[in-house]
Amino acid sequence: MNEDELRSEAKMVDLLNQFEHILESDPRIDEVGFVHPSQFFKLNEEAGHSLPSSDSSADRNSVFWNKDHKLGISTQVLLPLYKASKDAFMTANRQFKELNSTSNVSGAENSLCTSLSLDDDIESAVMKHSRALLLLSCDFGTAWHSRKLVVLEKHKLSALLDELLLSALVLSYSPKSEYAWGHRKWVIKSISEKCSTLPEIATKESELVEKIAERSKMNYRAWNHRCWLVSYMTREQLLHELKRSRNWANLHVADHCCFHYRSLMLKILEDRCCEQEISSSGYSVEIYLLWKDELDWDEMLIKRYIGREALWLHRRFLSLFWIKHFLTDHTGLSSRGEQKTSMNDDFSVFMDNELHLLHSCSIIPDNSFDDYQAQAMHSATYMLWLIKQIPDSCRIELQEKLKTENLKALLNKACPERSSTWDCLTGYVEASDH
Repeated sequence: MNEDELRSEAKMVDLLNQFEHILESDPRIDEVGFVHPSQFFKLNEEAGHSLPSSDSSADRNSVFWNKDHKLGISTQVLLPLYKASKDAFMTANRQFKELNSTSNVSGAENSLCTSLSLDDDIESAVMKHSRALLLLSCDFGTAWHSRKLVVLEKHKLSALLDELLLSALVLSYSPKSEYAWGHRKWVIKSISEKCSTLPEIATKESELVEKIAERSKMNYRAWNHRCWLVSYMTREQLLHELKRSRNWANLHVADHCCFHYRSLMLKILEDRCCEQEISSSGYSVEIYLLWKDELDWDEMLIKRYIGREALWLHRRFLSLFWIKHFLTDHTGLSSRGEQKTSMNDDFSVFMDNELHLLHSCSIIPDNSFDDYQAQAMHSATYMLWLIKQIPDSCRIELQEKLKTENLKALLNKACPERSSTWDCLTGYVEASDH
């Protein structure tokens, strides 16, 4: 290795030492980002930092920025910093594997104190270098796996909580990292086996997902993680989550992930209530009111935000449950807790409301925006779908109130380029009614 290569390698090691020193000196860093070199002068100026011309802090201030627990890294040093952290991690990881393999066959003559000290040093090196590496390359699976092995050997709750902090830091710059979300699931599962603080962690996890979803739209992995958390929540937490997520959904009506999350919570709440009332007939008033309130809220959003498909898909879920569990139950409870006298009475109220919604959403003003056409199409296809879901004994009444030809005309008006599709759908519905 020539002199230039030695100098370059020494510089990379120095960069890594600076980086790891910042991470250790500020353990509360909660966000990391990559900054173009041209922006560092402005950042340091706003932070009140001067850029010395001679001492070593000049280089540090020009490649790293750390203030208010936020860390910026110059894009100019990403490659050498990545190479140095990868080399350091691979060396420490190899030593860790060798140590574990030899410890299984070591003799009694080995000093226990020396062995423990060596274990701690190598494990610390693995954790330190893997942290630096993952903050530069979040999909380095070997680094995530090595951290799991070290944490498992420590048998400490604090080590697991540290992993939640690290993965949250990784998600601050890579919110869709599959490895980071998977690591969080592993940590939470491990915590559930050790302590009873899981409800509190589940609440914080839900808040983290909401924060990330605000910055990263349509983040399937984040919402999938939040859905997975539901099984760890108490009934009170589910009710609180249902209320809190409604506020978020009111501002993000095009994000279907949130409505899927609400559907899951509603289903689990219903299942738990059924388990508690397994000996009673029908469904509890609480569940009835919960679903009725969700239907009313969804209708309000549909009328306020024109043409949003996610709202109509959520309504299908709600209506299907309503039909299967309330309209088909002759001994079900009314909204006041009184027994219903007839299934058809409740069906008429439900269908009258859905037909009224159809008519209000099928108006396409002249020179209107495409949203009105989308609204009319969604409402008509929803009604075609609904016809297929209702009990056979109730279809005659619906046929008297709604003609399939009217839906077909509405669909052709809203989306004439798909007329062959509408012919097929309406024909299928008409054939099934005979």
